[in-house]
Amino acid sequence: MTRGQSLLLGLGVFTLGGLGYWVFRAAGLEGPSAGIAAEAVLILGVIGWTGSYLFRVVTGKMSFMKQRRQYRSAYDQQTTDALQKQFDALSPAEQETLLRELGQPTGEPES
Repeated sequence: MTRGQSLLLGLGVFTLGGLGYWVFRAAGLEGPSAGIAAEAVLILGVIGWTGSYLFRVVTGKMSFMKQRRQYRSAYDQQTTDALQKQFDALSPAEQETLLRELGQPTGEPES
């Protein structure tokens, strides 16, 4: 979220508070009571939003975490593909030597 979006969100919440005040006034509540009711609705909204945010944090379903997993998966796939391509470009003797150095089975029975 950019700074501008954050400022617009804050302005929107401020506006909702004012509109809530006038809605409660139109519903018959007196000045202070309408203000308290509008404030209570806004506080409940903020608590609900915070609760949903915390739930997403705990379950790992945040946008950043999803992007990070996607990036890591794509990076791992690219790395694997590049290494496989380099390995396939080696001669069979070089492949066997490399596998032996890494301690991997070469497919040939040991003597």
